[in-house]
Parts: sequence; structure tokens; C-alpha cells
Amino acid sequence: MEIFSEFSLIITIALVVSIGMHLLRQPLIIGHILTGLVAGPLIVGSGELETFKLFSEIGIAILLFTVGLNLSPHTIREFGRVALVTGIGQVVLTTAAGYFIVRLLGYPVIEGLYIAVALAFSSTIIILKLITDKGDLDALYAKIAIGFLLVQDFIAIFLLFLIPLISTEEASLSGVGTKAALGAIMIAVTLVFSFSVMKRLNTFFAKNIELLFLFAIAWGMGIASLFKLGGFSIETGALIAGIGLSTLPSRHEINAKLSPLRDFFIVMFFILLGAQMNLGNIAGNAKIATILSLLVLIGNPLILMSIMGVLGYKKRTSLLTGFTVAQISEFSLILLMLGVAQGHVRQDTLSLVTLVGLITIFGSTYLIKYADHIYTFLEPILGIFERTHVYESAVARERYPVILFGCNRIGQDFVKQFREHGQRFLVVDHNPETVEELRKNGIAVEYGDARDIDFLDELGLSDVELAVSTIPDAEANLLIARSVRAQSPNAIVMVVAHKIGDAIEHYQEGVDYVILPHFLGGEYAARLSIELQENREKVPVVREKHIEALLLRIKLGHEHPERRS
Repeated sequence: MEIFSEFSLIITIALVVSIGMHLLRQPLIIGHILTGLVAGPLIVGSGELETFKLFSEIGIAILLFTVGLNLSPHTIREFGRVALVTGIGQVVLTTAAGYFIVRLLGYPVIEGLYIAVALAFSSTIIILKLITDKGDLDALYAKIAIGFLLVQDFIAIFLLFLIPLISTEEASLSGVGTKAALGAIMIAVTLVFSFSVMKRLNTFFAKNIELLFLFAIAWGMGIASLFKLGGFSIETGALIAGIGLSTLPSRHEINAKLSPLRDFFIVMFFILLGAQMNLGNIAGNAKIATILSLLVLIGNPLILMSIMGVLGYKKRTSLLTGFTVAQISEFSLILLMLGVAQGHVRQDTLSLVTLVGLITIFGSTYLIKYADHIYTFLEPILGIFERTHVYESAVARERYPVILFGCNRIGQDFVKQFREHGQRFLVVDHNPETVEELRKNGIAVEYGDARDIDFLDELGLSDVELAVSTIPDAEANLLIARSVRAQSPNAIVMVVAHKIGDAIEHYQEGVDYVILPHFLGGEYAARLSIELQENREKVPVVREKHIEALLLRIKLGHEHPERRS
């Protein structure tokens, strides 16, 4: 069978298995690994294994690039103390407990360390997906979890950076120091260049969404390749490349555009993992995998709950947060794959840890989903994890009850009204120059394309009370209306339309009010004519205000729309 047909068959198998996982309400990552198990002989025996390895590397690189894009220090600053203490404390304690267990099970020192560390990391991606699906993204436990998961990601990335340095035969203290210095210089140069030059280039690239997408891919893959040439891992380079763009106004748009590409290629990574698992070894490793899975499913939450109890958090918050570490991370599997590549870990051990991943991801899904019911059941005995005098910080979150899509001619009028009435509002616009101007004027603004459903999902519209779109695109306004309604059913939605047929369609979609500028302008002018006739003293005032407004429009670069036939 040729490679295209093989690939098509594997994707079809992945679809069928993923449908089963979806019906079971399980993360699709489990389905992807199971797909690899089913299609393993087809992949490994096809002679095209290198193609799947390449796809896998691309998936890992894009995954780490998007992680870097979202590694803003804001969340860690907000919950810095608890994030650092729980993140580092849980990794250290789980590693120690895991190492003790695997050594008792007869694993050698180096391989035991790999397994123990792999058991300590939890999946940021899976946890974010589960918390988002549950609608708890703004809850205190979710904020704390995001903070310490980012700390864990930093630790994992550091290990991915360190292991290749100390694994070479000629490795010495001076050699490692030299390589570390080279790595530090490369990181510093990349970040300085990103934070200085890339901000200026952003305006140019952001004017064309396809160009922005291609730029992001070229930047991420290019920096990853440079780090590879420098003797470091692709993973390190990809992460640094993402961090370099994390301060750009267009970062959310880049992330939204890369998400489908990342998801597709990361599927290849997990399928390849499943394909390389030995079914015979799975049966032989079942007992050991069960022991290690219990450490992750029960031991990790207990460790985290103990730490949070000492820090003064309530038992409910401690339990809900504890459940977020009841599975191992994709970084755990990447770390083990690196260990296999370095000759430190056997392929059978990678299969064992992958099996642990399957078990713990499956189990933690239900722990998080039914966390409130479990808390009600366990509440009487959870007092041991709560101090007499608890301290639980409130979640400080940025709420925007009003959101404006598009700051064009009509949008400027809304901005003026919102500011005059003291509204807390967010502007979303796709023009980088407009975004920069609004930011200079102290207006909260996000760069992004409202036609991108992934971007709309990332905005988080659950707190919106009023959503206004002045974007002159019927399809974009339909997407906005549906997204707002899905996340905030009671919000008021207003959109612009230039055709009566579009306006009727928007009303049928559930939009509360459709602005038709030409008709609205006529109605306003008619009312104004009567008002001025009855009070001629107002004519000079209205006239001067209109001239002032027109001059401001010219300054902003607004032009009157061309007349339509």
C-alpha cells in the first residue's frame, strides 16, 4: 500500500476510535494512542516510519511553540507563591515517592529517575480542556492549577534542555558550562530580538492573516532548527520561539490559527507512541502500570492537598486542585522519548509509561468531572487537609461586561459613548494600526479576526452582558452572535448590516438589534431637522460639533464608504 493510502487509512481509524472516545466523554488523546496500537503493524511495517516520526516532531514543535505563546507571567505573578510552592513541591515529592517505588520494583537508577520524573508532571493541555468544558476556568482552583502547571512546564522544558547537554560522551563540567552559556546566549538573543524587532514587524505581518500565519510557522520552525544546529533540542527552540512572540498583540490570532495544525500533527505523535507500544509488554507490565497509576491518581492529589493545606487553603479548593494532577503529561511521554533517543531508557519502559498515561488520563477525567460529588462524599474526612485558620485569596479577574467587535467609523462612536458612560469594555479589531492607537489611548483591546471561531472561543465571552459588532460582514456577525449566545445566553447582542435581507437573517439568528447605518442615519437626520427647527439656537452648536467630529475622522484616516449601486 502506498504511503498516501496508508495515511488515509490511519486517519480513518483515528476518526472511528475518536468517535468512540467522544461518546465515552474521554479525551481524544486516549483514542489517538489506541489508534496507534491498532494501526501499529501498518505504520512500523510500512517502511514509512520516518515520515510519521517527522510528523510527530512537527507536532511537538508546534505544541511547544503554542505553549510558549501562552506563557505570560501574569498568572504566575497573580498566584506566584502558591504556584511555585505547589508546582515545585509536588514535582519533588512525587519524584521521590516514584523513585522509591520503581527501585523496589527493580528498575536501574537512571531509568528509575526517568520514570519517577515522568510521573510528576501533569498535562496542562488536558487539564485546561477539562476545566474549560466544565465551565470553571475562572474558579480559584483553576487559576491555581494553571499557575503551578506552568511552573511544571518550565521544569519539564529545563530537563529537555539539560538532558542532551549531559548525555554526550565528552560531557564534562566545563563542557556542560560552555554549552549552557551558549544556550543562555541563544535564548537571550532570540528574546531580545523578539521583544524589540518583532513588535515593529507585527504591524506589517498582521495586516494579512495568511502572511501572519506563514510568518509564525517560519519563525517557530526556524528558531527550533537553529537551536537544533546549536546542539540543543527542537523542543527548547520551539518554546523559546513561542515565548518571543508572547507579548505581540497578534499572539491570540497566531495561537488560534496554529491550533488546528498543532492538533493534527500532535495526533501523529500519539499515534506513533501507540504504534511503538508492544502489546505483549502491556500484559506483562499491567501490574507495574497499576501500581504507578495509583501513585498518580491517588498519591499526587494527596501530596498537592497536603501542600495547599499548609499554605492555608480550604479543603474544597485543595481537593479540586488536587484532582488536576491525577494524570501524567504529554511532556512525560516526550521526556521518555528523549530518554529512548539518548539510550537511557528502553522502549519497553516507554510503553509502560504510555500505559500509565492511558490509565491516569482516563481516571482523572472522571475525577475532575465529578469533583463536586466526590467532595460532598469525602467532606467529613477532609478536615485533616485544612488548617484551623485558613487563608484563601480571592480570584482577581479582568471582567469586561461589554465587548465591541470592530473599531471602524461606527465603532468609534460606540467607543466614545462607552468611555463617556464609564463602561468597562474590550475592543476586538483586526487592524494592527487601530489596535496600537487604541492601546496608546488606554483602551483595552485585542487583535484578532472575528471570523475565526477558535479565536472567539479563546476570548472567553461568558461574562459579557453587551456585545456589539460593527464589522460589515454578515458571516462574521453570525459567528459572533452564535459564540456570544453559546457562552452568555442572556447577553444583549447588536450587529451592523448593510442589507435588509442580512438584517432579517440576523434577527432570525436571535440578535437583539441590527444597526442599518443608512436607515439609521436618515431617521437621525429627520429627528434632528425637527429639533433644530424648534430651537434654532442649537444650530451653531450642532454644526461645530459635527465639524469637530469630521476632523477627528480625517485624523484617524477614516474615509466615507464608496456609494453602492
